[in-house]
Amino acid sequence: MALLEIDNLHVSYGRVEVLHGISLYVDEGEIVTLLGANGAGKSTTLLSISRLVTLDSGRIIFDGMDLARYQSHEVVGLGIAQSPEGRRVFSTMSVEENLKLGAFLVDDREKKEHTLNWIYELFPRLLERREQLAGTLSGGEQQMLAIGRALMAQPRLLLLDEPSLGLAPLLVKSIFKTIRRIADNGVTVLLVEQNARAALRLASRGYVLEVGNVVMQDTAKGLLANPSVREAYLGG
Repeated sequence: MALLEIDNLHVSYGRVEVLHGISLYVDEGEIVTLLGANGAGKSTTLLSISRLVTLDSGRIIFDGMDLARYQSHEVVGLGIAQSPEGRRVFSTMSVEENLKLGAFLVDDREKKEHTLNWIYELFPRLLERREQLAGTLSGGEQQMLAIGRALMAQPRLLLLDEPSLGLAPLLVKSIFKTIRRIADNGVTVLLVEQNARAALRLASRGYVLEVGNVVMQDTAKGLLANPSVREAYLGG
């Protein structure tokens, strides 16, 4: 059984349906990427998994549990955490205060401390800036903080929404190396990313969404070699 399975998912904003029956799965230990243009439904898919939008119909099954029965904070408790598009750090709180907020459902103090130390190992810049206000960080540092805050919940599944958005190429390379380290540490990753080439080099499989439909799925190598994908997302 897949760790995450989405079956025939329909989601609307008001009267406009934005997901038209998508289906996908993510096995434990995988990095899977969702590709597509703006408005394709990628972020809505992640928000649906986190239960931050209402489902019209279809099922989202995580480790055998139907997520439609749970509210968003309960989904975090089940082992799913999201690093949202735009980072959304708490700007008037310190780096460490932001990180500790991510562990609001973790009761074990020793586990919290262990996870915090691991995040500082993943992102040494956050350790250097731990007492600094989050709003004064650079864009790249805020992205590190957003990912670290999600990891403080000790998720089995990490949802990443546009982690490279607005970052310089060197920082993008660093962020993607760190995502690989996170996956190697046993965290399954579902990645939404405009930088299709970098995402496919990192992932094991991918799905291509167009206007709320899954139009293609393959291994990452298969998608990298696909002429349609190359033309639409990889610059030919």
